[in-house]
Amino acid sequence: MTVAVVDAGPLYAAVNADDPDHERSLEVLARPALELVIPALVVAEVTYLVGARMGSQTESVFLRSLEQFAIEAPDPRDWERIGDLVERYADLPLGGTDASVVALAERTNARIVITLDRRHFSVVRPRHCESFELVPA
Repeated sequence: MTVAVVDAGPLYAAVNADDPDHERSLEVLARPALELVIPALVVAEVTYLVGARMGSQTESVFLRSLEQFAIEAPDPRDWERIGDLVERYADLPLGGTDASVVALAERTNARIVITLDRRHFSVVRPRHCESFELVPA
């Protein structure tokens, strides 16, 4: 299986049936050939958005759905890299959650990032590969 790190956009779109990216997000998140890994900071961001925009009932359904995924907290060594990325890409700006996606991808040697955020992830240059493969296309 191929490891893919999941960003917040597709998770939120998968929860929100009215999101224009709902169907394609569901499709990519269900690909059997991908081993999905979600940074804990992404879970926090999506939980906040779902709760604030869709209510606590939907938030609780989202949280229960996470049992099928591997959720990874930042490793203690990831924090320095996250800080470096935020500083280096301050002009985007690249926030801590997106930087945690990059740091986890580097740590797991994942070349695929599941994201709707082409602006940030097409610019960032990871340490372990020339660029990320961003899906869905």
